Amino acid sequence: MGDEITNQRFKKKDYKAFYEHLIIESQLLEQWFANKKFDTTYAVAGFEQEAWLVNHAFSPEPMNESYLAKLNHPLLSPELARFNIELNVNPVALKDKALSKLKLALSEIWQTCEQHAAQSDLKLLITGILPTLEDSQLTLANMSAMNRYRALNEQVMHSRKGKPLRLDIVGVEHLKSEHFDVMLESAATSFQIHRQIALDRAARYMNAAIIGSAPLVAISVNSPFLFGRHLWEESRIPLFEQSVELGGYGSIGGPLKRVTFGSAYVEKSLMECFSENLEHYPILLPVELAQSPERLPYLRLHNGTIWRWNRPLIGFENHLPHLRVEHRVCSAGPTITDEIANTAFCYGLHEHLSTTEVPPESQLDFAIARDNFYNAARFGLSAHINWLDQKRYNMRRLLLDKLIPMALSGLERLKLDAKDIEYYISIIQARVESQQTGAAWQRSFVEKFGSNMQQLTQAYYERQQSDMPVHEWDF
Repeated sequence: MGDEITNQRFKKKDYKAFYEHLIIESQLLEQWFANKKFDTTYAVAGFEQEAWLVNHAFSPEPMNESYLAKLNHPLLSPELARFNIELNVNPVALKDKALSKLKLALSEIWQTCEQHAAQSDLKLLITGILPTLEDSQLTLANMSAMNRYRALNEQVMHSRKGKPLRLDIVGVEHLKSEHFDVMLESAATSFQIHRQIALDRAARYMNAAIIGSAPLVAISVNSPFLFGRHLWEESRIPLFEQSVELGGYGSIGGPLKRVTFGSAYVEKSLMECFSENLEHYPILLPVELAQSPERLPYLRLHNGTIWRWNRPLIGFENHLPHLRVEHRVCSAGPTITDEIANTAFCYGLHEHLSTTEVPPESQLDFAIARDNFYNAARFGLSAHINWLDQKRYNMRRLLLDKLIPMALSGLERLKLDAKDIEYYISIIQARVESQQTGAAWQRSFVEKFGSNMQQLTQAYYERQQSDMPVHEWDF
């Protein structure tokens, strides 16, 4: 979905042609899985950072087109709304000082972006949902000027037969909204963690990611408010799911959603996910693509319009395909330091869970892992979830007693730098002990000073500038 497309209106023949290409590429990918034609350099790390452009009133400023044109950086791109951008870093081998390298790379590009923003009288901010965002700002006038976004909007609304997208989130308060476009999606910004994984480890790793989604979202909650309403600790989760509300074949509200936790564990290989894509999800963007079938352009574009919270990806390096898992559950922010700590916890926990003698997916039903995820998104560290031993735990206690030690063990298995491990895991430990996540800090600020979203966002921004982890933030 990251590449631009040439057109945004389609005919029946376009869908037919795309589907024919999709079948050919799916068959080719199936052969690659059977013949083990994948890069064996599995431990490679990276991420995508979504961010907000705001003005001096800390309201979203729809200027990403001119901002990005002036900056002209190959690792930056526009997001759906004109007030959002995406930053990338070059991937690194997941060993030694990988965490320090990732932190340095993101900090350097972030500093460049901030300096350029200041020249345009703008500020950059990372958070799951911008507290000052108003429902009235989510209009097509504020959609980024790219064909792929216009086409996505038209196709989603066409698939819904013109029925509006309805937001209905019950949290501490209740929020309802209705849109005749997909702009609600732009209100949710994330920090997406990627890991390249070897073929023989990929199924176990994907299942570990599914099970680990609940604790990962619990430690990273950072979007308690939307349009001034107090909702979930990570309101971005229901927001994104409802902002592109489409089912699989046969029904708008079909059982397989396009934004989804998934339908089951992987049994043998990640090919099962791509087969599910082909069999159950209608084509959204039937464009004509010029790349060779050996690059799987149609399959990869189709996969990019299905937003699993843990999404399998096919990439290419030196003409050899590789497998990646993209973890989409983490909110953006509160600071780069917090995000790298979340990354460390993610890699460590998933490494541990995917290498245990007894596969954890044999100990925890998929439906329970899914329920755990939504409980954690709603209640954060206060959530109660069921774990592998069939016992029910308070999330904070489970993290301190079991999961943080697991993550530490996984990072040591990856042979990451000992000082990096100690530093970033200590941040997670302190955050959980203090119970001051990004969401908790925002809630506490509002309880103390009132629900002035501009005041909240300004205070948040000022503390973000320090890059101190959120558990150290004061009021």
